[in-house]
Amino acid sequence: MNKPIVLSLGEILWDVLPSGKRAGGAPVNFSYHASKNGAEGYAISAVGEDDLGQELEDAVSKAGVDARLQHNHWPTSTVEVQLTEGIPEYIFKEDVAWDHMELTNNLTALAAKADAVCYGTLGMRSQQSQKTFCSLLESTRPDAMRFFDINLRGSYYSKELIEQLLHTANMFKLNDEELVQLRDMFAIPGQTDSELCSWFFKQYQLNTIVLTAGSSYSTIYLADGSSSTLPTPRVPVADTVGAGDAFSGTFASNRLNGKSLTESHRAAVNTAAFVCTQSGAWPAYPSHMPDYLAQQGK
Repeated sequence: MNKPIVLSLGEILWDVLPSGKRAGGAPVNFSYHASKNGAEGYAISAVGEDDLGQELEDAVSKAGVDARLQHNHWPTSTVEVQLTEGIPEYIFKEDVAWDHMELTNNLTALAAKADAVCYGTLGMRSQQSQKTFCSLLESTRPDAMRFFDINLRGSYYSKELIEQLLHTANMFKLNDEELVQLRDMFAIPGQTDSELCSWFFKQYQLNTIVLTAGSSYSTIYLADGSSSTLPTPRVPVADTVGAGDAFSGTFASNRLNGKSLTESHRAAVNTAAFVCTQSGAWPAYPSHMPDYLAQQGK
């Protein structure tokens, strides 16, 4: 059986932490974990023609991520990361390499073969990259999974961009804080998770909504009315960098490989919990992923 082809579009960067710099970026994190869970993952982004860009390309290759990186004259992206009790806060530099993505025939051909594409608002903060990535989304097959992980950062989003990307998507992921932001932004009636998510199903052609609530729980809703809710396992936290992307990549890959909603959700929760116990977003996987939910009687 051929592995599903999964693309991720957007930022690739150095996370600059108090302990030093670490390669990252939500799309690359997604592709790493999708690949670890049975997909053929590709990260599409750009680096500068500088030493940081070469180091970043080497780090991604060493991690086993197939990154289709453009090279341009803008600097390779760095992001200051401040950790408060393991929770990251990000300070992004602007006008970096991945803000200047160009559309190529090779990328268009890859998008046409994709079974899934993951994207967010941050990677489309510039007009140039937004145009390129939206063109790639338009090149995907009608039956492809278009996974919009909203990933709100700083001021790098707008209501208009979110609406545009929601109209493109059939799978939508957000966290509980982002749900409140969107409730206010779109003046959505209702207060509960299910009421607010129901509104998105009515407004957009979505088949799945993934809602995470940090250390509390996650719920996945399907358009047919079914859902799955699981608690977040209690684990010793090294840091939470990349945990949400690990959840997304694992869930998407499991669904593409025919796993049920419940199976895919449990795998996503356990992978995200494992990533929280490790330092960095691309930890080496154990021979058997711990089933933290089962260990805690869930």
